[in-house]
Amino acid sequence: MQLTDKQLSSTQATAQLNKPLLVLGSKGDAVIELQKLLNHWGYCPVVDGSFGPATLEFVKAFQRRVFLQPDGIVGNLTWQALYTGAPINMPVLQRGSKGQAVMTVQETLQIIGQYTGLIDGDFGPMTDSAVRNFQANAGLVADGIVGSRTWYALSKVFAPIGC
Repeated sequence: MQLTDKQLSSTQATAQLNKPLLVLGSKGDAVIELQKLLNHWGYCPVVDGSFGPATLEFVKAFQRRVFLQPDGIVGNLTWQALYTGAPINMPVLQRGSKGQAVMTVQETLQIIGQYTGLIDGDFGPMTDSAVRNFQANAGLVADGIVGSRTWYALSKVFAPIGC
């Protein structure tokens, strides 16, 4: 399923719900909702309303998948990502971009063998080429710009096998 930028932003906007902060030890209906959402995305916690160690590990794995800090704390950004299945608030990157987000792209592309350069946070020619190859293989416009559709496709690298 391909989502357009408009669909992603619309979906993200509707996912900004007033949800409680959940942490290890939380209990109740919100934890059941969390566990059901994790199941929807292919993570398999027992749906029992108790945020135990297994749920914590599934939350961290999901957070890694959508490029959030894998701290196991279910706050607003994690809730939004759980509803959309997509990375939230990721920057648009292109040749000349620098920083941690570029390193994230480089690391992700390295995992799948698309990037063999240094993980240096510099969106140079090698990163540009790797991004374009990845985009073409993912059925995206191979423009070398890492926008919401490319971030979404990159997040699938970490998708779980299923329950």
